[in-house]
Amino acid sequence: MSAVVAIIDYGSGNLRSAAKAFERVVAETGLGLTVSVTSDPQVVAKAARIVLPGVGAFADCKSGLDALPGMSETLTDAVLARGVPFFGICVGMQLMASIGREHGVHAGLGWVAGEVVPLGVEDQGLKVPHMGWNQLMADDGGHPLLAGLSPDAHAYFVHSYCFVPANPAHRLAHVEYGGEVTAMIGRDNMVGTQFHPEKSQATGLQVISNFLTWKP
Repeated sequence: MSAVVAIIDYGSGNLRSAAKAFERVVAETGLGLTVSVTSDPQVVAKAARIVLPGVGAFADCKSGLDALPGMSETLTDAVLARGVPFFGICVGMQLMASIGREHGVHAGLGWVAGEVVPLGVEDQGLKVPHMGWNQLMADDGGHPLLAGLSPDAHAYFVHSYCFVPANPAHRLAHVEYGGEVTAMIGRDNMVGTQFHPEKSQATGLQVISNFLTWKP
């Protein structure tokens, strides 16, 4: 039986595009994995790798996740207790934070200490949401998920809020948009990207491939 990559369906996220991107990488690399879009905690509990996408407001996404019976507990056991590789995308990454400050103050999963705060770049004449392609810049020598990217690698962003980790070492990459904005965070077996790898063409497919072969 093939190992499962579980993409969590909790009512938020560009699931079709994400699933197609992961399926493409699996097919092209011959990794012998099965991509499963699921809202079933039992599937997630047995998964070899877990992906949490997310589009929309922080609180709505957290509520959607909490509304799946047993899912938060299953995620905590798999990711924190058993060290299953985890990939959060966009708001899925933001949910890894301690707190989200979008339309109030909301508790996140608390896996990577930090806050999700407004970009606050309007006074510089920059548009919010930040939407489009930006050059990725690795922090502290890079991370395995950034391996194989060109020095000029660009990724696609759509967001109005950004993750500010409490520990700067947990910021793995950034972009310039009115200052340095977190593009990727992580620690241990967990990573998250503010950009959408499924919309980032060759750069995104390389990041997905790196995740699927990553051995944290």
